[in-house]
Amino acid sequence: MPRAPLVLVLASASPARLATLRAAGVEPLVRVSGVDEDAAVAAAQEALDARLAAADVALLLARAKAEDVVAHLGAEDDGAALVLGCDSVLELDGEVHGKPADAAEATARWRRMRGSSGTLHTGHWLVDLRDPADGGSGGLVGATASTVVHFADLSDDEVDAYVATGEPLRVAGAFTIDGLGGPFVAGIEGDHTNVVGISLPLLRELVRELGIPWHALRRDG
Repeated sequence: MPRAPLVLVLASASPARLATLRAAGVEPLVRVSGVDEDAAVAAAQEALDARLAAADVALLLARAKAEDVVAHLGAEDDGAALVLGCDSVLELDGEVHGKPADAAEATARWRRMRGSSGTLHTGHWLVDLRDPADGGSGGLVGATASTVVHFADLSDDEVDAYVATGEPLRVAGAFTIDGLGGPFVAGIEGDHTNVVGISLPLLRELVRELGIPWHALRRDG
């Protein structure tokens, strides 16, 4: 009989992350967290009395999302083996950017981004929920993947037309590489799946840290 893959719970509403996992043969359960991102970052910076670096913001939010979903798993989630939280932010000129608040912010950001480069950071946090009898460790592992993104030099009309689609308002950094924003990404340095919002190579390494081979998550066929 075909083996049953381990059940991965994706703590994210991102359709791009879900599609990326599915394309790699992983069919996760999707459970969306209720984390207040701004409040979580503010609390962490107050506790540290310091500003968090962009990569640390991404990891902090990924962990918060994973742990929130773990805390709210119900009977219908029985059998879940791993919970994965992800969060992406764009670092531009030393500043951290998530999703734009409105079209005006998206337009202003793109007028800064065009013809320049930024770094897309995606935090990944993985919680092992497997029973110890099945090899579970209760382990927590996390890391951030970072990819440099070079943006094309858009005209004002191109910026306005792109923002008018609404896509920049729905995604971290106000752009996609796998959607309508693809023509405006001139090049990248690093993992392209990370720019989509989930680094498959990094996720494989985190899974391996928990003693799980990647193919244990992949559905047969």
